[in-house]
Amino acid sequence: MNATKQTTPSRKRRLACMLYEGVLLFGVLFLTAYLFDTLTQSRHALHLRGSRQLCLLAVTALYFSWFWRHGGQTLAMKTWRIRLVHRDTTTPLSWGHCLWRFALGVFCTLTGLGFLYSFCNAEQTWLQDQLGKTKMLLTHPNPKPGSAGR
Repeated sequence: MNATKQTTPSRKRRLACMLYEGVLLFGVLFLTAYLFDTLTQSRHALHLRGSRQLCLLAVTALYFSWFWRHGGQTLAMKTWRIRLVHRDTTTPLSWGHCLWRFALGVFCTLTGLGFLYSFCNAEQTWLQDQLGKTKMLLTHPNPKPGSAGR
């Protein structure tokens, strides 16, 4: 693989990353819901349901936006060596861009349009990347310490 060529991750890699992201996000949302219920003294699942859902959505948006803004990778994306960058400049995203990409990602993931769109173009980009002017890049692993010059 050419060191200067930036490649798009495969559908399989992106789906595996999404699955791992769901596992990590489960822990974050479980802790958030626990804290919400403790602080509001909610003892029933339907009590303050709308507020709880809004809180969980906000924490999820903050989780993704924070990591995308600071390095372009969530914890799962680091594991699967995927980085999210601005399509035109390959620079990290702004806060507004991160939140827009999150909203597009939620819509495209829930409807399945993001995945289906990847079959319609040669680069295998997903709809949320196309609409959000972002792209996913496959990063290369860091060399092991002391392996330079071998």
